Amino acid sequence: MMHSLTTPLFTLGNDAVTWAELLGFITGGLCVFLTVRRHVSNFPVGIANSAFFLVLFVSSRLWADAGLQVLFITLGFVGWWQWLYGNAGRTPLTVTRAGQREIASCLVFVVVGTGALFAVLRATHDSAPFLDALTTCLSLAAQWLLNAKRLDNWYFWIVADCIYIPMYISKGLNLTAIVYVLFLGLCVAGWRSWRHSLAPETPAMAAV
Repeated sequence: MMHSLTTPLFTLGNDAVTWAELLGFITGGLCVFLTVRRHVSNFPVGIANSAFFLVLFVSSRLWADAGLQVLFITLGFVGWWQWLYGNAGRTPLTVTRAGQREIASCLVFVVVGTGALFAVLRATHDSAPFLDALTTCLSLAAQWLLNAKRLDNWYFWIVADCIYIPMYISKGLNLTAIVYVLFLGLCVAGWRSWRHSLAPETPAMAAV
C-alpha cells in the first residue's frame, strides 16, 4: 500500500509528484475549507489527510512531520468528540477566544518543545531539524486550540504555514508547498470567518 502511494504520477518541474502528495493536496484543501466553515466533518477528512502526509513525510525523511501526523490523527478523533459534545451539557462547542493563560501556555510549549525536539532531531540526522521542530510545535499548539474551537488557533497555523512553504520548496515537495500556500490563504479566511461568529461569552478564561 505504501509503495503504491509513493509511486510517481507526474512531474512538477524537476520533481515527481506521488499519489500520497496528490491525495494530501486534495484532502488538505478540503479539510481547511471545512474548518473555515466550522463544519465538524473537517475532522474525518483531516484524519485521512494526516494518513497521506504520514506516508509522504516518511518517504522524505521528515521524521518530526511524520510523527506529527500520528499525533494529528489522535487529536483529530479527540477534536471530533470535543466539537460535538465538549460544551456544557455535552452540547456542541461554539467559537471563543483563548484566555491569556491559555495563550501563554501554548507559547511556552512552542519554545520549550522546539528546543527539546531540535536536540532529538539533530541527533537523528533529520533533514531540517530546527524548522521541523518549530513547525511541529506550532502545529500542535494550533491543533490544541482548534480542538477547543478557539479563534486564536488561526494565528498559530498562519505562522506555521509561513515556515512550511519555503521548507517544502527546499525539500523538492513543490506540490505540498503549493498546498500550504492555499492553506495560508484559507487560514486568513478562517480567522475572518470565525471572528464574526464569536460566542457572546468570550473571552474564554480557561487555563491549559
